[in-house]
Amino acid sequence: MTTNEDQEMELEALRSIYEGDECFKEITPVSFQFRIGDLEDSKAFILDISWPELYPEISPQITLDAFFNNRIGAETKQLILSKLEEQVEANLGTAMIYTLFEWAKENQEALMENHKPVVTALTLASSGDVKTAKKKERKEQLSKSQKRKITNRTDNKGEMPRGWDWIDVIKVRTVSFDHSCFL
Repeated sequence: MTTNEDQEMELEALRSIYEGDECFKEITPVSFQFRIGDLEDSKAFILDISWPELYPEISPQITLDAFFNNRIGAETKQLILSKLEEQVEANLGTAMIYTLFEWAKENQEALMENHKPVVTALTLASSGDVKTAKKKERKEQLSKSQKRKITNRTDNKGEMPRGWDWIDVIKVRTVSFDHSCFL
């Protein structure tokens, strides 16, 4: 079989195996993501694997650059990548994406045993345990003319005078009376 035929067969197999699996995502026909662990699990991570043109004769490109992995330290990422490279070397020349995903799932605890979550501003803001600073309440920005109108309507305490919103009954009666004369 040629390299392209091997890739097509493996792609078809991956699509059928992981159909409906929320952990698997096909980015392109040669690039895949697989989440190891639950979303809420602090030891979960996402593997990005891409096929070079001559795959499976040469190693796939494996990265942990997904934004989801920002909470994982560099040492832990390096350990995961080195252990996966060992698996790649053992399976070189054969279709191995499924094997790599499953191996990572089975060995998640061992890969993440020394994991210490990286604390970032995003982590602090999203965690429920950390008290976040309250946002200062923004006052409405008024123009000079709006401020002038408010000061002209209010007394020295900043309050509206008594009856400012009352209807002028005499004007209303006068206007209605004047209209009735013309009928």
